[in-house]
Amino acid sequence: MGEHVEVNGTTLWAECRGQGPDVLLIAGLSDPAEAWQAQLDGLSDRYRVIAFDNRGSGRTPLPERPVSVGMMADDAAELLRALGVDRAHVAGFSGGSAIAQELALRHPEAVRSLVLMSTWARADPYFTAMIRFWHWLATQAPDERAMLEALFLWIYTPRAHANGMVQHIIDDTLAFPYPQSAETFQRQLETFMRHDTLDRLPGIMAPTLVLAGELDMATPVRLGRAVADAIPGARFEIMPQEAHQPFQESPDLFNARVDAFWREVDGHAPLP
Repeated sequence: MGEHVEVNGTTLWAECRGQGPDVLLIAGLSDPAEAWQAQLDGLSDRYRVIAFDNRGSGRTPLPERPVSVGMMADDAAELLRALGVDRAHVAGFSGGSAIAQELALRHPEAVRSLVLMSTWARADPYFTAMIRFWHWLATQAPDERAMLEALFLWIYTPRAHANGMVQHIIDDTLAFPYPQSAETFQRQLETFMRHDTLDRLPGIMAPTLVLAGELDMATPVRLGRAVADAIPGARFEIMPQEAHQPFQESPDLFNARVDAFWREVDGHAPLP
């Protein structure tokens, strides 16, 4: 069960599951805590897993004043403190990976280790053009289903479109009782497009694993590689035949990989 937690001048919706070393999962654009369902279910037998709704997603409101990725990182740090967590393994996906980078830079004492999935440090021309198109799509698509069908061409693999997974996710999104408005979607996009940590990434000292999907069109391999190259000692791995969201498409594979990394960081076992 989730709960509302007062942090940093707002109310975050958070869900905690399981017992063991603390893990904080930070979702990306539009995604509520439920995006991490396969990790909440699949990792909570050995970790205390925490997922939450970022500002503007799910049950957490987006304030009228401008929002920055740094502010969202401060939210995450205060959430950990409010839940009595001193340090956590942090995994961020896409926009959540931008937040995770800022969290490790602004609150290094709170980060035990860092997993950055489908990440980037600075927008390049392709990324910027894609975001501008998504911004346009949010209000110009004939309806929300059509908007999601178009957006998800960048997000999921061809196999997920072929096997019905994408249509299932679209149905679930449309049925979710806390929908995100087009305006809020656009404001989140604008926030994430301004993300730029490339020159500061050498300041991250936490053990870091950067994962990139081989087929990811939204945050291509080159962007993840640039992040890993800038963080001292970071490991960079490409997940074959995966796209932007392998933690949903191939959760067993993703869960096993991050579990092995966290176990090594905690001194329990080497990476396979």
